[in-house]
Amino acid sequence: MRSLGQNLTEAELQEMIGQIDVDGNGIIDFSEFLTMMSQKMGGTDTEEEIREAFKSFDKDGNGYISPDELRQVMTSLGEQLTDIEIEEMIREADENG
Repeated sequence: MRSLGQNLTEAELQEMIGQIDVDGNGIIDFSEFLTMMSQKMGGTDTEEEIREAFKSFDKDGNGYISPDELRQVMTSLGEQLTDIEIEEMIREADENG
Protein backbone atom coordinates (compact mmCIF):
# COMPACT_ATOMS: atom_id res chain seq x y z
CA MET A 1 0.00 0.00 0.00
CA ARG A 2 2.91 2.33 0.63
CA SER A 3 3.94 1.92 -3.00
CA LEU A 4 0.49 3.28 -3.84
CA GLY A 5 0.99 6.35 -1.66
CA GLN A 6 -0.90 4.89 1.30
CA ASN A 7 0.91 4.93 4.66
CA LEU A 8 -1.32 2.76 6.79
CA THR A 9 -0.67 1.54 10.30
CA GLU A 10 -1.08 -2.17 10.99
CA ALA A 11 -4.40 -1.45 12.72
CA GLU A 12 -5.64 0.55 9.72
CA LEU A 13 -4.58 -2.22 7.36
CA GLN A 14 -6.36 -4.88 9.42
CA GLU A 15 -9.52 -2.76 9.50
CA MET A 16 -9.32 -2.26 5.74
CA ILE A 17 -8.84 -5.99 5.08
CA GLY A 18 -11.77 -6.71 7.40
CA GLN A 19 -14.00 -4.61 5.15
CA ILE A 20 -12.74 -5.83 1.77
CA ASP A 21 -13.77 -9.48 1.55
CA VAL A 22 -17.52 -8.88 1.18
CA ASP A 23 -18.31 -12.44 0.07
CA GLY A 24 -16.40 -13.89 3.02
CA ASN A 25 -14.45 -16.49 1.05
CA GLY A 26 -11.09 -15.59 2.60
CA ILE A 27 -9.56 -14.15 -0.57
CA ILE A 28 -9.87 -10.75 -2.22
CA ASP A 29 -11.14 -10.74 -5.80
CA PHE A 30 -10.75 -7.84 -8.21
CA SER A 31 -14.19 -6.35 -7.65
CA GLU A 32 -13.58 -6.28 -3.88
CA PHE A 33 -10.14 -4.76 -4.44
CA LEU A 34 -11.56 -2.18 -6.87
CA THR A 35 -14.20 -1.09 -4.36
CA MET A 36 -11.62 -0.78 -1.58
CA MET A 37 -9.11 1.15 -3.68
CA SER A 38 -11.77 3.52 -4.99
CA GLN A 39 -12.81 4.34 -1.44
CA LYS A 40 -9.28 4.57 -0.05
CA MET A 41 -7.87 6.71 -2.84
CA GLY A 42 -10.81 9.06 -3.12
CA GLY A 43 -11.90 7.87 -6.55
CA THR A 44 -8.99 9.65 -8.25
CA ASP A 45 -7.57 6.60 -9.99
CA THR A 46 -8.93 4.97 -13.08
CA GLU A 47 -10.03 1.35 -13.08
CA GLU A 48 -6.93 0.51 -15.15
CA GLU A 49 -4.62 2.01 -12.51
CA ILE A 50 -6.39 0.04 -9.82
CA ARG A 51 -6.22 -3.11 -11.96
CA GLU A 52 -2.43 -2.67 -12.16
CA ALA A 53 -2.26 -2.28 -8.38
CA PHE A 54 -4.31 -5.48 -7.97
CA LYS A 55 -1.89 -7.32 -10.27
CA SER A 56 0.98 -6.32 -7.98
CA PHE A 57 -0.80 -8.14 -5.13
CA ASP A 58 -2.07 -11.09 -7.23
CA LYS A 59 1.33 -12.74 -7.75
CA ASP A 60 0.06 -15.91 -9.45
CA GLY A 61 -2.38 -14.07 -11.70
CA ASN A 62 -5.41 -16.17 -10.74
CA GLY A 63 -7.63 -13.16 -10.04
CA TYR A 64 -7.54 -13.47 -6.24
CA ILE A 65 -5.30 -12.24 -3.42
CA SER A 66 -4.50 -15.17 -1.14
CA PRO A 67 -3.07 -15.02 2.39
CA ASP A 68 0.38 -15.96 1.02
CA GLU A 69 0.21 -13.19 -1.58
CA LEU A 70 -0.87 -10.70 1.08
CA ARG A 71 2.09 -11.81 3.22
CA GLN A 72 4.51 -11.36 0.29
CA VAL A 73 3.27 -7.85 -0.44
CA MET A 74 3.35 -6.81 3.20
CA THR A 75 6.89 -8.17 3.59
CA SER A 76 8.04 -6.32 0.47
CA LEU A 77 6.61 -3.13 2.00
CA GLY A 78 8.65 -3.68 5.15
CA GLU A 79 5.79 -5.01 7.28
CA GLN A 80 6.98 -8.07 9.17
CA LEU A 81 3.71 -9.72 10.16
CA THR A 82 3.58 -13.05 11.91
CA ASP A 83 1.57 -15.98 10.58
CA ILE A 84 -0.92 -15.33 13.36
CA GLU A 85 -1.33 -11.68 12.29
CA ILE A 86 -1.85 -12.70 8.65
CA GLU A 87 -4.38 -15.36 9.70
CA GLU A 88 -6.17 -12.80 11.88
CA MET A 89 -6.38 -10.34 8.99
CA ILE A 90 -7.86 -13.01 6.72
CA ARG A 91 -10.21 -14.24 9.47
CA GLU A 92 -11.49 -10.68 9.97
CA ALA A 93 -12.04 -10.38 6.23
CA ASP A 94 -13.81 -13.74 5.93
CA GLU A 95 -17.34 -12.90 7.06
CA ASN A 96 -18.61 -16.46 6.47
CA GLY A 97 -15.91 -18.02 8.67
